[in-house]
Amino acid sequence: MAFYDSALPHVWGYLSARCPTAATAEEITSEVFLAAVDAAKKRGGGPISVPWAIGVARHKLVDHWRRQEREQHRLRAVAGEAGAASAEDPSEVHLDQMRAREVLERMAPQHRAALSLRYLDGLPVAEVASELGRSLHATEALLVRAKAAFRHEYGTEEDTDA
Repeated sequence: MAFYDSALPHVWGYLSARCPTAATAEEITSEVFLAAVDAAKKRGGGPISVPWAIGVARHKLVDHWRRQEREQHRLRAVAGEAGAASAEDPSEVHLDQMRAREVLERMAPQHRAALSLRYLDGLPVAEVASELGRSLHATEALLVRAKAAFRHEYGTEEDTDA
């Protein structure tokens, strides 16, 4: 408990200055302290320092950024914009991601499921078919229709924002 009390302000300060939201900082902070508990168990209860916790926080934050980038890449792929946002302003990329999520949420459930499994989860088409209980060819057709619907809705929404 003493380690938590002494390390929390340092870990929180490090993460809150680098995370876009308090919720993200809280989530990663909890991951750091869970890692500390695991490390203490493995070390037989040996001392774990604040600098160690900050190092873990740094690694957890990098992991978070990598996950976020993979997700953004997948959303751009669904929107037909693979690789296009790499030179964009980060705030525009975030807005594109939010818009893509909103469009995906409004889609028909079978389209949303197919696109999510294929592009967000990265499953091959055969596994998407298995998950959805459809044939391979029916799933391929579903994905074509879902991508077309997504692009249409994404483009329509973009036109109304201008």
